[in-house]
Amino acid sequence: MDNTLLKRITLNPDICHGKPCIRGLRYPVEFILELLSSGMTTEEILADYDDLESEDILAVFLFAARLSQVKSIHKIAS
Repeated sequence: MDNTLLKRITLNPDICHGKPCIRGLRYPVEFILELLSSGMTTEEILADYDDLESEDILAVFLFAARLSQVKSIHKIAS
């Protein structure tokens, strides 16, 4: 199921400056994460954005989780 969910996250240089987006729509992953971190629920997001599906939100969570699975983080500037 992971691969099916991750296929919902697309990268296209012509959409949102190449940022990871949901299904080629103009909903960047970071935008959905910001909505969630502001306290919106999945249900509220889906109600506000009719073209999104619950699997899209799950894909955002999975994508973010995969990004956080780095081996190490290095400070590059202060």
